[in-house]
Amino acid sequence: MKPVIFGLSGPVLTPQARAFFAECEPAGYILFKRNIVDRAQVRALTDSLRALAGRDDLAILIDQEGGRVARMGPPEWPAFPAGPVFDAAYERAPMTAIQAARANGQALGVMLSEVGITVDCAPLLDVAQPDTTEAVACRTFGSDPMRVAALGRATLEGLAEGGVVGIVKHMPGHGRAKLDTHHHLPTVTATDAELDIDIEPFRTLNQAPMGMTSHIVFDAWDPDRPATLSRIVIDRIIRQRIGFDGLLMTDDIDMKALSGTAGDKAAGAIEAGCDIVLDCWARMDEMIEIAGRLGEISDSSRGRLDRAMASVGQTKGDFADLIATRDALLERA
Repeated sequence: MKPVIFGLSGPVLTPQARAFFAECEPAGYILFKRNIVDRAQVRALTDSLRALAGRDDLAILIDQEGGRVARMGPPEWPAFPAGPVFDAAYERAPMTAIQAARANGQALGVMLSEVGITVDCAPLLDVAQPDTTEAVACRTFGSDPMRVAALGRATLEGLAEGGVVGIVKHMPGHGRAKLDTHHHLPTVTATDAELDIDIEPFRTLNQAPMGMTSHIVFDAWDPDRPATLSRIVIDRIIRQRIGFDGLLMTDDIDMKALSGTAGDKAAGAIEAGCDIVLDCWARMDEMIEIAGRLGEISDSSRGRLDRAMASVGQTKGDFADLIATRDALLERA
């Protein structure tokens, strides 16, 4: 097994992709809107991926946060609220907001489980700042670390009850970045003491099964490398100071924050201490390069992957009831 999660080019597996994936055996796959048509098609696609891998516990990811980050949406599936909705509800009624976030997460889990998706790239634990890039600010649970952790925990628990694994992101924190890492490499100049605020939600939820890095340079920790490629940040901050021992994957290595070839970035992330590389765009030449640069997944990383995928049980809950419960709680808050 290669320590990489690959994207797919369309709504079905092409013969070329099928042959390549069978040979290199990636750790999992990630779906985007280009892979989504309707329930029957998505279920058929995920079933084909499991059959190809020969594993029922295959990691099949999607970014389904709510708000602007939603790969499955109307009219086939309902729209979900984003983090700021729960942040605002918490301001009025904290416990009610936490219950709503848990019901929302469980509804997401049930919806994804129905079509064979096993991992949701949520929740964000980024602590918002006044100048947080809009690409992140519109998705966060707010600016209070305790609130972010509480709503993040409820979302993680709900996702697990719905039958999918959640991913906490973007470690060790994206809130101070003023630039969108899809397009630029941000540098954060905050002090180590100031950054303690950013890592607090991740430290509180350090038992999460999966985490995702951020492509951000933190001057206080490693002024030369973004977190994804920094052994200092991954070892000293994420693994030791935060205490996270779950599966650590990169954010999409195709983002413009990172430079170099696809193979360079993938190899650099694994060398820095990431367990898994995330490569989203299904460009065959780049996937071949990545597979050629990466060895087999390490025993420790495979153990973390297996533990993460075993962390959830059977899907629980009725989708319509969960949506109704969430909406009633948000209205009451």
